[in-house]
Amino acid sequence: MSTFNGNAPYDPNYASYNWTGAPANYSLTTDDALGGDPRTYHHLFSSYTYLLPPQANISHIIGTENLNKWFQSGDQAYIIVASAMVLVMVPGLGFLYSGLARRKSALSMIWACMGSMSVITFQWYFWGYSLAFSPTATNGFIGDLHFFGLMNTLGAPSPGSALIPGLLYAFYQMQFCAVTAAIVMGAVAERGRLLPAMVFTFIWATIVYCPIACWAWNVNGWGSRYGVMDYAGGGPVEIGSGLSALAYSWVLGRRQERMMLNFRPHNVSLILLGTVFLWFGWLGFNGGSALGANLRATMACWNSNLTATFAAITWVVLDWRLARKWSMVGWCSGTISGLVAATPASGFITPWASVIMGIVTGVVCNYATKVKYWIKIDDSMDVFAEHAMAGIIGLLFNALFGTDAIVYLDGVNVGVTNPTTGSNIGGWLIHNYRQLYIQVAYIVAVCGYSFVVSALIAFAIDRTPGLKLRASEEAELLGMDDDQLGEFAYDYVEVRRDYLAWTPQKTAQLEDGHEIPHADRYGIGEHSEMLEYRTPTENASKESEEDRENHRKPLPPAPRQVAEQDPLGEDQLGEKLD
Repeated sequence: MSTFNGNAPYDPNYASYNWTGAPANYSLTTDDALGGDPRTYHHLFSSYTYLLPPQANISHIIGTENLNKWFQSGDQAYIIVASAMVLVMVPGLGFLYSGLARRKSALSMIWACMGSMSVITFQWYFWGYSLAFSPTATNGFIGDLHFFGLMNTLGAPSPGSALIPGLLYAFYQMQFCAVTAAIVMGAVAERGRLLPAMVFTFIWATIVYCPIACWAWNVNGWGSRYGVMDYAGGGPVEIGSGLSALAYSWVLGRRQERMMLNFRPHNVSLILLGTVFLWFGWLGFNGGSALGANLRATMACWNSNLTATFAAITWVVLDWRLARKWSMVGWCSGTISGLVAATPASGFITPWASVIMGIVTGVVCNYATKVKYWIKIDDSMDVFAEHAMAGIIGLLFNALFGTDAIVYLDGVNVGVTNPTTGSNIGGWLIHNYRQLYIQVAYIVAVCGYSFVVSALIAFAIDRTPGLKLRASEEAELLGMDDDQLGEFAYDYVEVRRDYLAWTPQKTAQLEDGHEIPHADRYGIGEHSEMLEYRTPTENASKESEEDRENHRKPLPPAPRQVAEQDPLGEDQLGEKLD
């Protein structure tokens, strides 16, 4: 009887996954350069021909092959489902941002997220996937056009895993880019025009997201060669979106302070709905990043839930200590922060480390929401605090708690070593102390590049005729739904947009309704006087003195009585008045 040395011998009789490969050996194919084409294979008996009946005409199948034989059908099914789950995150972000905004701009936030997804779908098909993942570019910064228009992208093994085809990997990664762009759209809240935001999205995806994705995940990217540990996108997705949104908000400018009177999230139910959509999609985001239905995917889902839960508890407790109230918005904010931190780390760290990371994330991101006041940038949706800061935390936790025991669970990366340190993949937990400076260097590079280049893009677009980023002051007063869409999330918003516009329309409105300034159609004088730098339009100066006096009259008794009876806020009050 032989002595067991700690390494189990390989025995094909016990290999349940054909060891770590697919059902067939892809190296036998003849068209790797073409990305896999079922019409170009010329070996007679390599394409499941043994399944044909005896009377079949073999000559009819010469030149074809079944490309599916190179891959596990279960892995493909899982990644297709994970792709759909990640797609659901885009409307989830729309609902989240919509609930956090005021109701007069609620629908515009949903439109911004969904519109950005449409732009990214074209950009990724056109050249985005190629710029991020083409294997033929060796500059380490950005890919070439080898996969332009999905050329050479079909049945060849993907750049991410040999167990799924390139076509599926491209589709999955497209959802990542779409979600990241939708996160950035939080910067346009309540004062940004939508057309320039869509132009920004296309350019930003091309020269910000794609290069950073290439750094981290392309086999020739400098980050990948350097040994960076970024599981599902702490750099491209989280830091990239957080710093890009901060840069866009900086160029866009702050919302008008007078118009922020009585500001608060208008619909907490929508915020919760969006958070749940995000959580559901995040399990496909982090779980699917194992690129197969394997143990590492399951571990990533466990770590994601643990981090999210403990971050939510921590955030809520911190808010309770100040207000002595249990905040639903605080729970949602903590949950999202935890899921963000899990993005780069869930496939590298242990469950007990995820608990620690959740607590740390809840504390750091809660306090990080104050940063926007210090730097005087109106990051209205706290994208920097909840995405950039949490992404940084997740990347640093990889350097401290990452371990090869988690990495090897996917059955593909068994035995893979860090290209810089030469050690197993992991951090301080397995005594790979050099991983910390690798992670820090990567964080600094992504932060600097994302902010500077995004700011330059936004500045250039803002100076382009017809593409000014910011809507007019009058449009901000009326709300982006009215100014940009002409549609509303709620049918009564068209009549009563906010708490200073509760009074009925003026009887002086002309038949077509277009010759009277928008700000004069509804409400009281104080509503229009929020415009700080000018009158709403030149027509406003033609208003009679009597009309001006009527605008300055106090609110009618009925609304005031309702307000005293139901002090819950403008939403409930508006519904009763309607």
